[in-house]
Amino acid sequence: MTQGIRVDGEPPLISREIHEQVVAGGTDVPEQTPSFAIALDEVGISGKTVWVLLPEGRLPFTAAITVDLPAAARGIHMSRLEEVISDLYDQPFTRLSHYVATLALGVLARQRGKTARVCLAGKRPLIRRSKISRQLSVDPLLVKVEARVSIEDDQTTVTLTNGVGVCHITSCPCTQVYNLDVFAPRGECPPPTHSQRSQTWLSLSGPENVPDWREMLCCLESSLHLTQDLLKRADEAEIVLQSHRHPQFAEDAVRETARAVGRRFHNILPDSTGVIIESLSLESIHIHDVCCRLQTTLGAIRAGL
Repeated sequence: MTQGIRVDGEPPLISREIHEQVVAGGTDVPEQTPSFAIALDEVGISGKTVWVLLPEGRLPFTAAITVDLPAAARGIHMSRLEEVISDLYDQPFTRLSHYVATLALGVLARQRGKTARVCLAGKRPLIRRSKISRQLSVDPLLVKVEARVSIEDDQTTVTLTNGVGVCHITSCPCTQVYNLDVFAPRGECPPPTHSQRSQTWLSLSGPENVPDWREMLCCLESSLHLTQDLLKRADEAEIVLQSHRHPQFAEDAVRETARAVGRRFHNILPDSTGVIIESLSLESIHIHDVCCRLQTTLGAIRAGL
């Protein structure tokens, strides 16, 4: 049972009976004919906090929920969006993608449109041990999940997109190569270069089911120098040395992640699987930042392996 439910104890200003009479015989404004009858692609709510009961516990996410609106209807029924959210509050889900699909299907069932889209963004806990000191670090794993539902000829199609994002360090190869020439002969320690705090996102989309966040995280971990909040000096020295021995542009981060996706999923997912990889480098010696984006398919990546 839901905990912490509060009901205002003050008596209503208008009796329940009067409210029921007005609702039964009153004007349903969203069902009115609009002043200009043109269909709208997406109408809904954004910035909505939803609570999802996952194996890690009940976690908050920021949601955008929309449906299409036929030309003959003036508006959607906003409260019905909230009703579906409330109905799912106590329902457990093993995967966040299952929640967004269920929410999108429930939203579409209560509206007049034929398409619905639910986007969730937030964080879930990522608990790892540092490489050298073996200290537990509780870090945020960035997540973005989307469900698109459409009905055509009585057939319902669900397309899911699952996305995870991580923070990592990149070291500039340009400055490092320059320093190789400056500080000859080359020693065992990699030459100095500037480094950045970066974020890289990986999203996979396809019908029905897509890999969960753990599998996608493996692609990012094998391609990037992931960072953590809790690091002892030995851990810091290790990750800095790794990033300097294998320096990366934002372009390298995206391409290495794409290669890891191809290697991991080439025999598991269809060629039509959508792949989006985005990287943002928060530059340390420049005032600007650097961004890089790849939108492709698993088949295109497989062809390049």
